[in-house]
Amino acid sequence: MDGVIEFKTGDGAVVAVEAADDGAGSRLVSRDGTVQAARTFEAALDGVRSAAEAALRVFREGALQPDGVEIEFGVKLAAESGAIIAKGSAEGHLVVKLTWTPSRS
Repeated sequence: MDGVIEFKTGDGAVVAVEAADDGAGSRLVSRDGTVQAARTFEAALDGVRSAAEAALRVFREGALQPDGVEIEFGVKLAAESGAIIAKGSAEGHLVVKLTWTPSRS
């Protein structure tokens, strides 16, 4: 393990997240490898929630009208910038699954 980022939740609980070393840029360091996040855990995930809401709106309000929508984000947590949609094999990681149930007559 390269290190740990500690996020606090709104009620004061600590969420420890493994920090991967991407080898580029500056980063916060400590003697034991633990870094305190600048944001709460909830605040770090706010952008991901907004992205999920926008994606759901696009698929629910579009012409396809699926019965079910599943959206999967790869999320990377960073000490200073919060949550970032993680890279997959190409760019941002996003999996969308739309389902339809056959109507019964």
